[in-house]
Amino acid sequence: MNRILPTLAVILVVLFVLSLSFFTVDQRQFAVVFQFSEARRVISEPGFHFKIPLLQEVRYFDKRIQTIDESIPARIQTIEKMNVRADSYIKWRIVDVERYYKAVGTDQRKAVDRLRNTVNNMLRDEFGKRTVQDVISGKRDEVMDFVRKVADSDASRIGVRVIDVRIKRVELEDSTLTSVYERMQSERKAVASQLRAEGSAEAEKIKADADRQREVTLADAYNKAQQLKGEGDGRAASIYGQTYGQNPEFYAFYKSLDAYKESFRKKGDLLVVDPSAEFFKYMKNPRAGGK
Repeated sequence: MNRILPTLAVILVVLFVLSLSFFTVDQRQFAVVFQFSEARRVISEPGFHFKIPLLQEVRYFDKRIQTIDESIPARIQTIEKMNVRADSYIKWRIVDVERYYKAVGTDQRKAVDRLRNTVNNMLRDEFGKRTVQDVISGKRDEVMDFVRKVADSDASRIGVRVIDVRIKRVELEDSTLTSVYERMQSERKAVASQLRAEGSAEAEKIKADADRQREVTLADAYNKAQQLKGEGDGRAASIYGQTYGQNPEFYAFYKSLDAYKESFRKKGDLLVVDPSAEFFKYMKNPRAGGK
């Protein structure tokens, strides 16, 4: 009995020491073995591993992708001096755990604060060079890609890789909304005024062209009428000349009838002449011509 108790004690001590000598690493973790606060080994492969008990200790770091989701949107000013609020998130993970530990130790908040400050500063710088339209939709992807590259370059100094930076939502502040609405109204009014001016100019052009065509048509018609009238007068004169040559008395009689017709066109027309005047010779005697 006296021998069994010491033996059991030795066995228990050995088991205790062995339990302190082995540790497991999960596939979702990095493990760093420290000896006197100095990193001696970095273990990235999952499984059972050995350490010197009571001399070495193990600390674990998450190798999965982490998310920094901003609870308070960043206040950003665009190139037009308009304020917007950008709600963003950052995807990152540890890639060099030894460098990461030297930079921030075991306090993950230091790494988060550094990444958050870097991204927010880059967002302010880049959005400050662009308009509200670019911030909302136009060049957002281009800006986000550039910000991610810069943030990743800075994060590599602490053993971290920035996988993605995205803007979830961009909200315009009340003062900015008012300015945007006023600018939109001004732009629409300017477009409307331009369209009206172009329409008026086109209308004047069409009207001027129509007036020109009208004048040309009238001028052509007048010239043609004058030409036809001249031809008719010439033809009439020729006929009159032929008639006069063939029968002067009939010609004189016909011309007198025209003169009577023109003189008494209306019922109220009144002509005061001497009844014995030459004008009435065919009224008195139709055969008076030539006597």
